[in-house]
Amino acid sequence: MKLAEELTFSITRKQARIGVVGLGYVGLPLLLRFHEQGFPVTGLDKNTEVVKKLNEGLSTIKHISDHKIDEFIQSRNCNITSDIEDSADCDVIIICLPTPLDAQDLPDLSYIQNFLISVKEHLRHGQLISLESTTYPGTTEEIIVSALEEYGFEIGEDIFVSYSPEREDPGNLNFTTSTIPKLCSGHTAACKSVAKILYESVINSVVMVESTKVAEMAKLLENTYRAVNVGLINEMRIIASALEVDIYEVIDAAATKPFGFTPYYPGPGLGGHCLPIDPLYLSWKAEQIGIQSDFIKLAAKVNRSVPQQVVDCLEKAFKKRGEEIEEKKILVLGLAYKKNIDDARESPSYEIMALLQKKGANIDYSDPYLVTFPWTRKFKFTNNSVDITKENLNSYDAVILATDHDNFDLELIQRESLILVDTRGVCDKSLENVERL
Repeated sequence: MKLAEELTFSITRKQARIGVVGLGYVGLPLLLRFHEQGFPVTGLDKNTEVVKKLNEGLSTIKHISDHKIDEFIQSRNCNITSDIEDSADCDVIIICLPTPLDAQDLPDLSYIQNFLISVKEHLRHGQLISLESTTYPGTTEEIIVSALEEYGFEIGEDIFVSYSPEREDPGNLNFTTSTIPKLCSGHTAACKSVAKILYESVINSVVMVESTKVAEMAKLLENTYRAVNVGLINEMRIIASALEVDIYEVIDAAATKPFGFTPYYPGPGLGGHCLPIDPLYLSWKAEQIGIQSDFIKLAAKVNRSVPQQVVDCLEKAFKKRGEEIEEKKILVLGLAYKKNIDDARESPSYEIMALLQKKGANIDYSDPYLVTFPWTRKFKFTNNSVDITKENLNSYDAVILATDHDNFDLELIQRESLILVDTRGVCDKSLENVERL
């Protein structure tokens, strides 16, 4: 217990150096928060461009200002690096690495596994390793604990392991890293104790749970709950449309009930790192123990069908005019998966653009937060963002509003688009050029 006490003392005195691995939408805000609270910090990222930009005082995330990054870089006890050897100086290592799906929709933990291999020679006694990546129940034990034990460590005695799932919501101004309640657990009682002290030093409310499996599954439940409800409302939209009923009026009417109903709204499909992926992590794990998660799979199937519904809606609009979609010039508004952010991970706009391209259409996009098309493993477009002007809008045969950024001039878009497919329910449905799913 001596090492646990020493690490706890170091954390309470804010002398412990906090290392954050992965400086994306989760890792960078967390690193800044620890630094704001007086801890020496080290940010590690394999992406040398990200490291270079941050060291120049430039933000890599829209909702974090350049000024904030510049102040951070100019301060003492701050290190942003790609050198894994610097992890040896860290008393705490927090892993915020991606956990995507592979080409077969199976969990891909290679980022975490590769990090554990690379850091092997730099780990030392007395460190806390905390995983924040969203993943299936059992990952902390099966991947982190197993690797450390293989390296010769005794968990809870000479090294400590915890799991605390991230709950970042980019673009949400009502909640910050410090104000979102944080779930946490540890592999042993000593691990829990150290982790609790760590997170309570920077988070207003830390909720300790019995085991790392509980914390892992709670995170998946949060996002599966949302994904299933979005799947339900996307299916309700199809039914409402067939009945010639406005789904948005239906939702608003149902939401007047003060109990037993939470409003969810349809869109062009699910995006972001969480909702399209996390339910499939849970479904995969269920299958490993012989349980079929039919409900989760059905919701995923419905949500994945929505981009095709968007394209079908546009095709119908052309056919009403006696035209075909082939060789038509189409503008997709918004690459980001939700409004007012620069995060396009798993964005349904990608799938919409790919489907349109297969139909023989010529595709452009406009997004003020993603001027150059982001690299993805699955989708490759060479386009750059198109400015929204009267002349540009007039030059397209149709426009699809996929993401309703606040700084899109909606009046201009509605007025100048020949055909406007509204996937967000924000346009004036009485206009003849507006098509809703």
